[in-house]
Amino acid sequence: MNKTTLKFELDLDFKLLAISTQLKDYIFCFKINKQLSTDFCKISDLELPFNAGNENNYFSRYFYLMPEADTELYIIANKGFEGFLVPEMKKADFFILIRNYIDLEDLKQLISQLNKIPEILVAIEVDPKKLKSKENLIF
Repeated sequence: MNKTTLKFELDLDFKLLAISTQLKDYIFCFKINKQLSTDFCKISDLELPFNAGNENNYFSRYFYLMPEADTELYIIANKGFEGFLVPEMKKADFFILIRNYIDLEDLKQLISQLNKIPEILVAIEVDPKKLKSKENLIF
């Protein structure tokens, strides 16, 4: 009997920034909007099942569309009520997920501007392909 296996690869066509800060999500977005002249708005929480039970875990999300480039930016909290979105990165409080094209220079400038906010301890780029729980970032 022949066996056929199906290989499935996730579409990780996005850039990911990990951010460490002590700020609450709404204050964090306010500071980013002020520093970067953006307009992040709250959208529905990201809902993921928790430990294969009937309970779900919720992670706050904010969205901004860069009008000149059609680049989508999402701020996603790493900490939910029941655990972490990306458990292997417990020191990251938020992620900025960037969909569609962003120039390398624009990405470096974005990271630089984020690091200028006094309340942000660090903002760095992360390779989503190296994360164990990368499927949690696809929505």
